[in-house]
Amino acid sequence: ALYTEDLIGFVQDAYPETWEKLAKKGGDPSKRLVSQTVKNLESKGTLRVLREGFKDVGISINLCQFKPDHGLSDKISQAYGKNRLRVVQEVTYSLHNQNRIDLVLFVNGIPTATLELKTDFTQTVQDAVYQYKKDRPPKDPNTKKSEPLLQFKRGALVHFAVSTSEVYMTTRLEGLKTFFLPFNRGNNGGAGNPPNPEGYSISYLWEFVMEHEMWLHILGRFLHLEETTEEDLSGVLKNKSTMIFPRFHQLEAVTKMVDTVAQEGPGHSYLIQHSAGSGKSNSIAWLSYQ
Repeated sequence: ALYTEDLIGFVQDAYPETWEKLAKKGGDPSKRLVSQTVKNLESKGTLRVLREGFKDVGISINLCQFKPDHGLSDKISQAYGKNRLRVVQEVTYSLHNQNRIDLVLFVNGIPTATLELKTDFTQTVQDAVYQYKKDRPPKDPNTKKSEPLLQFKRGALVHFAVSTSEVYMTTRLEGLKTFFLPFNRGNNGGAGNPPNPEGYSISYLWEFVMEHEMWLHILGRFLHLEETTEEDLSGVLKNKSTMIFPRFHQLEAVTKMVDTVAQEGPGHSYLIQHSAGSGKSNSIAWLSYQ
């Protein structure tokens, strides 16, 4: 589940010293980089590998350069400019069937999101949701083998069900138990999205959310793997992991606040109206963190 051309190319372009060290270890450095990336994706997960990289025989390998809050040095600026963000369509992702996913978003060859697209002329966003639940299991139902692209933590971090009028998302595919949240802007105080006189109602998805710098910012500053411990009815403690991707209203609110404070300076008061159950605690945490 890697776009290896971008994975190898990013390390070569952004961190040539790292590539030289890998090459000096002997063997094919490209094969070594790919195999070690897969190994770390499976043990640490996509988010940690993107943010922290990994070490291989004492060599620190970074697979993404995020923009620091304190400004860019020349070296960091150059590496940041080498990030490769790619959209691949009609991705045949399995070794066990011929299923295809409409779009996959890669960052430096590592999958970060999948999208299933529907047009409201013939289908609705719920058809895309059902397609994920029924036809996109994280394990092939016949062979019982994992699909790396769809594995929780190890594969794409978020999955979007998209029609021409609405967007829903999930961070964990679990067959028919998969839980999707709306990723809409809201329409005059209600659900859905407002009409867009210049195009599709969901154009914010690629014009704002998936715009180059914003997508890297979301991966670097918003996505969060929440680890909790829960007790079942028999008293057994179980660990639970939840990948939290911001809903649109959270992303918009926090981004507007941070941008406004950067322009106006500290000491001002602002008001955000959040409905019950809409994620106020996470919005506060993201805002405080940034």
